[in-house]
Amino acid sequence: MDIEIQAEDQGFADEVQGWLDEHLTGEFAAHRGVGGPDDSAAWDVRLRWEKELSAGRWLGLTWPPEYGGRGATLAQAIIFEYLYARAQAPYRVGVQGQDLFGPTLLMFGSPEQKARFLPKILAAEEFWGQGFSEPDAGSDLASVRTRAVLDGSEWVIDGQKIWMTFGASADWLYVLCRTEAESSRHRGLSLLLVPAHQPGVQIRPITNMVGDGEFCEVFFDGARTAADLVVGAQGDGWKVAMAALGVERGTLLMPQQLGFEREAEHVLALARERTGAGGLSHRLVDAWIAVRLMRVTALRTIGELVAGRTPGAQAATAKLYASVQHQRLLELATELLAEEATVTGDGYGLEPLQRAFLLSRAETIYGGSSQIQRNIIGERLLGLPKEPRPA
Repeated sequence: MDIEIQAEDQGFADEVQGWLDEHLTGEFAAHRGVGGPDDSAAWDVRLRWEKELSAGRWLGLTWPPEYGGRGATLAQAIIFEYLYARAQAPYRVGVQGQDLFGPTLLMFGSPEQKARFLPKILAAEEFWGQGFSEPDAGSDLASVRTRAVLDGSEWVIDGQKIWMTFGASADWLYVLCRTEAESSRHRGLSLLLVPAHQPGVQIRPITNMVGDGEFCEVFFDGARTAADLVVGAQGDGWKVAMAALGVERGTLLMPQQLGFEREAEHVLALARERTGAGGLSHRLVDAWIAVRLMRVTALRTIGELVAGRTPGAQAATAKLYASVQHQRLLELATELLAEEATVTGDGYGLEPLQRAFLLSRAETIYGGSSQIQRNIIGERLLGLPKEPRPA
């Protein structure tokens, strides 16, 4: 995957590459490519790397300087992400605050909220968890039941959230709550900012298939937060949450794309080494084509963003296509690994493709399940009749 760097941005690109060459050394170089949006591996090393990035002012590049950013252009931010991913630098631990919550706060937050929270996010001093999904409100987010009641100068919150990625490391939570008692569906929702370290908040890590506790369930029992810590107007929570999800589904585009390409090359190398892989040749070709189709889609979307245009229909289909094709690629990898895919090493050690396969099983669920994504594509892009709702 290659991007075109314009002459006016070449100096910036050289600065990025020079900094990475100088700082991606030692323990950081030893952990190239470690971690991911659903992978908490080598957390302490990645946290130290985050502090290194913060000191170099490489976090929140497009954010205004008064909040710790550089006020960089979107084109420059894309150049940085491309060079960062190409260098296989460790996956950043502050993705929830930097790439998801931060941009949402920039769009909807008050001046006081921005001044309070954004600098600490870019200093890697405070980390965030997303409190959207609930046991009975995952893809159907409008069914949230977590409630918040105003008590004087504070909100009192009761309810439960689940699938909070890296929630155990969060200092603050941005929580979608029902703030109007008789409201239903999209109405009466507000996005509250809730301190995680208080008696009314209980965060329980859930162990996933690779043995990590990278996501959590969270219980609110009389948790409190200040009355002014509502992002946007009270009752505007649905609009704010949808904006946050729009950021989420576009922010991982380039790192994921380059990661898929590296995995595809690994699978092809494995096939060349193994006897009996010839029967899989058609599927190997399909996987090679799929990865390159993802590359074309990513470059097209990036080009539209840089040109200031709203991305076309391919942006809406990219998540569905990538998650499904990634699973197929890694299913192919497990067949090539044969019996090696069924055993683990010391301390439940996993071969990289084996680990990636297990983690990929959730990709067609998180960030919008494939079933819901197909409905959205059918209804909003193709103009098909809406899916019937149960009475």
